[in-house]
Amino acid sequence: MPSAPLLQVTGLHKSYTVPVLTDFSFELQGGEVHALIGSNGAGKSTFARILCGLTPANSGDIQIAGRRYAPRSKREAEHAGVVMVMQELNVIGTLTVAENIFLNRLPRRAGFIRFAELNDQARQALTRVGLGDLDPTTPAGALGVGEQQLVEIAGALAVDCRLLILDEPTASLTDPEIERLFDNIRRLQAAGVGVIYISHRMDEIRRIANRVTVLRDGRSVATHNATEVTAAAMVREMVGHDLPERKAAAERPAGEPALRAERLRAGDRVRDVSFQARRGEILGLAGLIGSGRTETLRAIFGADKKDGGDIFLGNATQPVVIREPADAVRAGIGMVPEDRKKDGLLLPQSIRVNATLATLPRHTRPGGWLDLDAETQTTASLCQRLAVRCASLEQAVSELSGGNQQKVVIGRWLARDCKVLLFDEPTRGIDVAAKDMVYQLLRDLAADGKAVVFVSSELTELTAVCDRILVMSAGRIAAEFLPGEWTQEKITQAAFSGYLDRHRLVS
Repeated sequence: MPSAPLLQVTGLHKSYTVPVLTDFSFELQGGEVHALIGSNGAGKSTFARILCGLTPANSGDIQIAGRRYAPRSKREAEHAGVVMVMQELNVIGTLTVAENIFLNRLPRRAGFIRFAELNDQARQALTRVGLGDLDPTTPAGALGVGEQQLVEIAGALAVDCRLLILDEPTASLTDPEIERLFDNIRRLQAAGVGVIYISHRMDEIRRIANRVTVLRDGRSVATHNATEVTAAAMVREMVGHDLPERKAAAERPAGEPALRAERLRAGDRVRDVSFQARRGEILGLAGLIGSGRTETLRAIFGADKKDGGDIFLGNATQPVVIREPADAVRAGIGMVPEDRKKDGLLLPQSIRVNATLATLPRHTRPGGWLDLDAETQTTASLCQRLAVRCASLEQAVSELSGGNQQKVVIGRWLARDCKVLLFDEPTRGIDVAAKDMVYQLLRDLAADGKAVVFVSSELTELTAVCDRILVMSAGRIAAEFLPGEWTQEKITQAAFSGYLDRHRLVS
């Protein structure tokens, strides 16, 4: 006889301006990984927020181990043994890594924090996720998105819990970090912990999950044994139809250089980086977390200060001066940042305001007044093109799902019609159908003669989309691959090479 479920959810309902969850039911056994999948806006993150006490349900019943469960706060949920790693990062940048990991359970004696004990415990937690070399006294705000993600995971794994919720935990992680996370999940399974795993990555789900539940428009569509359902079937259930077949990308002749970086230096993460991106090309940047991919793009865009090096546009012999992002935008460079919440959006503002930020002069009447009708027309066209799911164009962008927020950021640069586009993890946290749309968009931009620089932690998407791949390691370009030359093994080997060389020098 099967054991009673650890988690039993029946008839759950939640509405904002529109229903988000409708008559949703779900169950989880102890020691089980139950994946939850669905398109952006399907209700996955809302369900997770209800479970961890951040959002109240309108109606429905939740039971944990046979007892009614209705947490009124995150603290109440954690006391009940429910812990969550959220899709949107929640580290506090002004606190240290150690303080973030043990924020609600700092070791104390006589009212004073025992910092030596705190840092020792943090080192152990960081080692579990592959950050054993990270100083726990480092301010969390100094870390990149991928490292912050691992810090949050380390905090969750350091807690004794009965139910762990992971919402897109690998969105910013590379393959080695993902493998280490999976090892930790299996350890928790063996201890009887139930895991709800929310992800858009079908290959991961089939590797780590026991069962999969598909959500569409706030309702449960189906539940499958993970090994008995195909990725195509799950996608069809998520979106309600088959994805259109994409023709193989036609080979594009290499155009003239659109962007050249020469001996670029910025902090410890960008060390003498030189490369060029050509018109009509999708140039991929691969590498491990901390390899310098994001920092290279930020230095080009003026978001981080350069310590040295030059940036050239086209065949210019004089470098372009970029001191801040506004200079880059005027020069025809657009950037979709890795952290859309922090760097890409004005969250309290409307979709319309966010989508037209880069094109205000075009939407301004004589005298300096904004033309709201023109802004609305541009935004409506972008939302239709990118299939943004929203209640209205005046809806606050903070109310959108993560994937739809990403579409708004991308749409802003489509409206600007930049010559060079820097995409840093553009598919982070978006669903399969939206990823397919982004891939086609990148191809369309390249076909239109744009230069596209594409950073991704997913090697499969880099090899599927790019015309050329550069691999960064320890702040430098470690290798360059053309189609037919690359394999995942070669790219991974190059990604580790700089760290191996540094280790030999230290030894």
